[in-house]
Amino acid sequence: MSGNITLLAETFAAAKREHRAALIGYLPAGFPTVDGGIAALTAILEGGADIVEVGLPHSDPVLDGPIIQTAADIALRGGTRIKDVIRTVREVYHATGKPVLVMSYWNPISRYGIERFTTELAEAGGAGCILPDLPVQESAEWRAHATARGLATVFVVAPSSEDERLHEITAAGSGFVYASALMGVTGSRKSVGEAASTLVRRIRAVTDLPVCVGIGISTAEQAAAVADFADGVIVGSALVKTLLDAPDVYTGADAVRTFAAELARGVRGHESSAAR
Repeated sequence: MSGNITLLAETFAAAKREHRAALIGYLPAGFPTVDGGIAALTAILEGGADIVEVGLPHSDPVLDGPIIQTAADIALRGGTRIKDVIRTVREVYHATGKPVLVMSYWNPISRYGIERFTTELAEAGGAGCILPDLPVQESAEWRAHATARGLATVFVVAPSSEDERLHEITAAGSGFVYASALMGVTGSRKSVGEAASTLVRRIRAVTDLPVCVGIGISTAEQAAAVADFADGVIVGSALVKTLLDAPDVYTGADAVRTFAAELARGVRGHESSAAR
């Protein structure tokens, strides 16, 4: 079975026709439980997100801030494994028909086996994988397996990336480019600075792939501001915190659905200059 990279491309194209950015949500699999995570991710898509990222919990999440670290720890202590991540992808995709990607550090996938992981992700209906710590120059084997199975390979670029490096990363990637709005780890910020819009312009100079901005976006107002210049707006820590703050799984699913709807209104109410 082939993965859903085509569905991912169609989703960005549909958002562009509507003159808006796509809304992308993130939660780690297994948080607060495997079933609870599936319900919450489904609720985020039902609330108005176009795409979701399913985090693969890792014991050493060096790029994640304290909120996502806390959620990943809860998932790991609950016994979450890669099979649960794949199950999450499968059930969320079949419940919504929307693109579902995995976001993972490289070490767990390498240990699991590239062919095994890409095969299972594609069979589950996954659209691809975001790999924030896999160096492009070491990614050929992964990309070969991912491409053969219809999966996108999304790399993360930072404001500090040199132009030559941007060209190298975007040439190797597929699906979209993940542009980090800020230097540092994930987490909510009071504002998303000029660095993000500058980085998006620099990325657009070297690729036709959609450019999505994440890290630090936590309100509908910030989402609307980023939607003015990006093809996609990624919200992670703020959704995780919403779920962390909920007293139970059912309340949590309702809370993230409501929050996703607020973010979606922000994105949809702000016509993207990128999509005009």
